[in-house]
Amino acid sequence: MKVFTLAPRENWICDRFAYEWVRYNRDISTKNILEADIVWLIAGWCWNHIPTNILKDKKVILTIHHIVSEKLTDEKIKEFIFRDRFVDLYHVPCDSAAAQVRRLTKKPIFIHPFWANQNIWFEISNKEELRKKYHLAEKYTIGSFQRDTEGSDLISPKLEKGPDIFCDLVENMNNDIPNLHVMLAGWRRQYVINRLKQSNISFSYLELPSLDVINELYNCLDLYIVSARCEGGPQSIIECALTKTPIVSTDVGLASSILSRESIFDDSWCAVPDVEFANNSVQYLKIPNGFKPFIKTLSGMV
Repeated sequence: MKVFTLAPRENWICDRFAYEWVRYNRDISTKNILEADIVWLIAGWCWNHIPTNILKDKKVILTIHHIVSEKLTDEKIKEFIFRDRFVDLYHVPCDSAAAQVRRLTKKPIFIHPFWANQNIWFEISNKEELRKKYHLAEKYTIGSFQRDTEGSDLISPKLEKGPDIFCDLVENMNNDIPNLHVMLAGWRRQYVINRLKQSNISFSYLELPSLDVINELYNCLDLYIVSARCEGGPQSIIECALTKTPIVSTDVGLASSILSRESIFDDSWCAVPDVEFANNSVQYLKIPNGFKPFIKTLSGMV
């Protein structure tokens, strides 16, 4: 069996998944699509980068991270139906994403989170030195490392990510917690930045930090907040679990399968981090064991 993985080349997480797959599974990977038995479209939206005559001749697995119902236009549904004829198997990271895909296809669906790379995400013991390094000493620091603003105008909130919920929560906490500070990373953070400025909440922003820096930032945090309305992951839940970063989340994506029930919040915003519970929950995803369900599933396609 040989697998060709299509990366979007967007300097985003799907590129890292494709890179890690090849790095740790060289014996069943190929960079030559013509040699492949299976084409894995890790970034499903890039499916048309490959000629349809090649897709017809290969077994195709396509990953869908999540579907935002409000953005599912007639045009996107038509594209899904057209693309579906070339897909043999769908991969989704969680049950909620599977439910979304089942409304659009009768093809089989493989449900499993992506692997967790403990070589990138790990706890660092000397947190006080890290806090000094990033000028976070004596501050209660809340983290958010994701996109939150629509790329079309760089003003409107990307509502599926819940940046408005995040800002409402942080503004509330700022009334009760002295020295509250928000650490932001990632692209398109304009919405949250503007809200924090309007509320006079202290923040730092690193737009495109390296993975090493992001791992250090996780280890600086007092709390990480996932406020999304719709997610397949997010991977930050896995990353926080590996780094033992205190995290609370909406009941979205992987949250209920990794975090304790007490760490998931709703409109009441009451949640308590449980780092040991989360860390124990992701052990089965660590490399190399995290690849095994994928290898087994791909092997069953040929």
